[in-house]
Amino acid sequence: MNAARFIPRRPIFRCLNAPRIPTTPLRHYSRDPLPKSSLDGFLGAAPKRRRTRIEDDVSLYRAEAIRRAQLIRKRNWLALGCALSMIIPIILTQLYPIPTDDEKGDSTPQSQSSSKSSGTGVRADSPRGADEHFQGKKVVIAPGDKIIAAPENAEHPSVADPDTVELVETGTSYVPYFPKTIKLPTSSGPEAVEAEAEYTLLGLGIRKVSFLRVQVYVVGLYVKTSSLSALQNHLINTVNPSASALIPGEKDDLRKALLDPERSTQVWESILSKQGPEGVDMALRIVPTRGTDFNHLRDGLMRGIQGRTDEVARKQAEMLRQQAVESETIALPKPVQETEFQDESFGLAMKEFKAIFGGRGSAGKGSVLLLSRNAEGKLDVMYQPLKKTNKGEKVGNLERMGSVVDGRVSRLLWLLYLGGQNVSSEEARKNIVDGCIGIVERPVGTVESMVL
Repeated sequence: MNAARFIPRRPIFRCLNAPRIPTTPLRHYSRDPLPKSSLDGFLGAAPKRRRTRIEDDVSLYRAEAIRRAQLIRKRNWLALGCALSMIIPIILTQLYPIPTDDEKGDSTPQSQSSSKSSGTGVRADSPRGADEHFQGKKVVIAPGDKIIAAPENAEHPSVADPDTVELVETGTSYVPYFPKTIKLPTSSGPEAVEAEAEYTLLGLGIRKVSFLRVQVYVVGLYVKTSSLSALQNHLINTVNPSASALIPGEKDDLRKALLDPERSTQVWESILSKQGPEGVDMALRIVPTRGTDFNHLRDGLMRGIQGRTDEVARKQAEMLRQQAVESETIALPKPVQETEFQDESFGLAMKEFKAIFGGRGSAGKGSVLLLSRNAEGKLDVMYQPLKKTNKGEKVGNLERMGSVVDGRVSRLLWLLYLGGQNVSSEEARKNIVDGCIGIVERPVGTVESMVL
């Protein structure tokens, strides 16, 4: 062929803006397999379509997003399972503490032999457990089913022994026992001579926080043994001023008053405001159920006091508004409500109370914090550490941390556990009320000690 024939067919000039030739769109090829036989393909028989995955119908970007979302969901479920596997055992250990040997039904050979020989269920001079001790003393059951703490070398201890301490069960395995009586330093006379006075346990309870009911500490209210008659007289006069003891119906009225949010505050404020011979010496014994520090204990007490002062201010403002409505006058708002807790002296007293706990470090499990209040309202703060030695636990010396003279501070501290709508430990308040009901059964002046 002659090449000259093709020369005229070639374009001499080409337009620079010539439109692009449309390309044929790519077809969507299915991933379905080919027909099984060539005859089906020849005849054009349509193969059966299967359900394709979602990635076949969407773009690669969307498929990647879906895959990422699936991985994120899987990660979240795995994280949730890991968190639950750690939280559930914590909840179970808080709700169901480890049972002691007594709860499991275990007993020592000495207790088994003593019970068999006596023929009764009462055990005498038998240890409650091989490892049960209270402040370095072994815990045994004395005659009369009384739990006592006796020295290790005591052979036949009893409640009357001077070295033994009668105990009361608290209901928690962290701090299982509280002493029924304690001795605290006190000053008496015009020269303020230091001496020791006996205090008797009136009631105790466990302080719990959060919805998990985590145990923080065990608190007990002690009353000076010589002041029990004064407390008894005040409680009886609350219901029947002319009686020397309360009958069953009057005891129910007293119980309702001490558990009522409004009446309980009025009753205990009346008792705590008494001074001199009519005053009642009391003490709060606080024992942490786990290791903590003084700053944590101080912050809890400070928040409680602040809540009480705010409640008093709110009630006074409400009372002023009610009086204004009744007198048909306008009550102008004041920048600061004039209450008994708004003056400068109370602020200084609170600073003194806060400074007592400053720089004290940690308070170990089983250590004792004592808050004593005398008849004049003076608050003394004392601390007794529990030291661990090779021979077991040993009680340290009682240290005086400080004092606050203003009686309003101690009164607010006592109301945290005794009066109001929300107390720090409802269990402690109910137990204390039971103790109060127990001492009003006898005539005034005949109560020397409280038996829980």
